[in-house]
Amino acid sequence: MRIRATVAAVSGALALSALAAPAAGAVEPAPGKADLFQAAHRAASGRTAFTGSTTAAAPYALDLAFSGVKVNNGRPIVVGTTGKVTAPVSFRVTHAADIDLSAEDVEFDVLLYRGSLTSPSNTVWGDYRPNCVDVSATVATCRSTVDIRPLEGDLLNSDATTFKALGYAFDWNDQHPYSDDSVDWSKVGYAEGDALALVKLQRASRLTVDAAPEPVKKGKTLTVTGKLSRANWEDNQYHGYSTQPVKLQFRKKGSSTYTTVRTIRTTTTGTLRTTVKATVDGYFRYSFAGTSTTPAATAAGDFVDVR
Repeated sequence: MRIRATVAAVSGALALSALAAPAAGAVEPAPGKADLFQAAHRAASGRTAFTGSTTAAAPYALDLAFSGVKVNNGRPIVVGTTGKVTAPVSFRVTHAADIDLSAEDVEFDVLLYRGSLTSPSNTVWGDYRPNCVDVSATVATCRSTVDIRPLEGDLLNSDATTFKALGYAFDWNDQHPYSDDSVDWSKVGYAEGDALALVKLQRASRLTVDAAPEPVKKGKTLTVTGKLSRANWEDNQYHGYSTQPVKLQFRKKGSSTYTTVRTIRTTTTGTLRTTVKATVDGYFRYSFAGTSTTPAATAAGDFVDVR
């Protein structure tokens, strides 16, 4: 299982095990990936030294750079309440000729974080090592993923916002960062590229519609109900999305075009209800344009037989 650097809701701050000095006589836990890149960033920037290392030195600058980063093909990452969401990541790595990207002690990838780099509110990354193809002795094109599991607590509702892409690389040079052994950081090479791309994480949405009664006599009143809901990442349920504008649309039988009848707002529980006069056979649907935190949603058309 990956060690997830998610904020504890009570503390409101990320615990950096790689920077926390262990109590006397205690065994310091192995750091997680997010701990390591934050510690490296701070040390490389001269703001702090590593704790638990055999030297107080910072890692040396690794001759490696990231470019052309694209996350989820430039689209928001939409996450529901179950399963695993995998978003593709592509990037280019330019490096010194003596750096072997396939070496076991060379670790690099692109991950996503929000907040400040030194103390991010949340961090998500991929399950597997990037797959790279050498373009030359110093350039490679790479593909990886960002993998998110809402059921494992990867996200809070506040994570429905913009994340930054961080490219990071370590040349561990036979050091062992994920064990309880001390690391001589002066022997470790480190490089990073911050804010290489921006990507939104959004809470998945659902929209329903029901027009009744069916069938209906021409000129009689139809009641069109529905509900707009979205994923809650903290209890893994879908809840109504309140006070949102939603369009009621109609498509006449035999036509391929929907036209907007009117726009109404959801109630505090996300429900929708309005009435129209039945005129001809056709399909009613609700359509939601989306917000910065929640993607657009359109209900499948509900056919009404007018007699």
